[in-house]
Amino acid sequence: MGGCGTSIDGWEFDKTEARTLVLIGCAGDGKSSTGNSIVGRNVFRSMPHSAGVTSTCEHQRTNLPNDQILHVIDTPGLFDFSAAPEVVRNEFLRCVDLAEDGIHAVLLVLSVRNRFSKEQQAAVQSFQEFFGGKISDYMIVVFTGGDDLEDHDVTLDDYLGSDCPEPLKETLAMCENRVVLFDNKTQNQIKRAEQLRELLFEVNLVVEENDGKPYTNNLFKKFKVLPYLQKERGTMNFHDQKANVEQDIKELKDQMQRSHEEQFSRITEMVESKLEEKMQRLEKQLKMDRAARVAAEQKAKKDQKKSKNENRKLNDLLESSM
Repeated sequence: MGGCGTSIDGWEFDKTEARTLVLIGCAGDGKSSTGNSIVGRNVFRSMPHSAGVTSTCEHQRTNLPNDQILHVIDTPGLFDFSAAPEVVRNEFLRCVDLAEDGIHAVLLVLSVRNRFSKEQQAAVQSFQEFFGGKISDYMIVVFTGGDDLEDHDVTLDDYLGSDCPEPLKETLAMCENRVVLFDNKTQNQIKRAEQLRELLFEVNLVVEENDGKPYTNNLFKKFKVLPYLQKERGTMNFHDQKANVEQDIKELKDQMQRSHEEQFSRITEMVESKLEEKMQRLEKQLKMDRAARVAAEQKAKKDQKKSKNENRKLNDLLESSM
């Protein structure tokens, strides 16, 4: 595949143009490891753990051999179902702060070792609501665990084609099937460089499809002028600015509270639906077991009656012969 600083279908990529990539996904799927693979050094904390290791949004910058600058942002909390709404809001604000010039690509990190669930799909939908629906135009799915597939001689196409769960199909369709496979454990530098080239190729295609513009929305524009994000500009009256900021924060909190409640409601509905399906399966199984038991009892009675008749015939035959 191609890389940065090349022409794809007549669209010229600037070698020195910076790219901002935001990593999202559930704890344990390899966000931080993927960030380290992209940056080329161990800058994001990554280790096996029962809970997420990264506690807040982190930003790292790297310069590629062609002088292109990559900004990589690791985001915990946004997919944490147990996180309080305030935590999610704070991480959202921090992510907006770190991606001050906009987002060129959102990397949804999934692991081939874990089955994609409806809960994760709900988290993706909530992320869309936080950032706005058009963010899906910038999303790329990065599957980690490439070493596992390689060990079993399975390609990514094979993995996605065999019994792919419906929530994953829908999520991939939302991302227009932009997928990349990463092996974060490999020490092969050629392999590392190749998978990074494939990722940046997809990133550049995303930028091209969005007319060369990074993703920004009104929230980015509003929070660029927040006093605690950057210094005051121009001659804006401080009190007016403070009032505007407080109103923006209130609106954002209300929006994110609604989104968090909707996400919780969706998860609750899915759990209730699963319980209902399980109850229906149990009732069906009980009916089948009851029917099988009745049939067995009836067969046993018939066999017993048949045995009695055969014994009577034998006795009659024996008495007749005697």
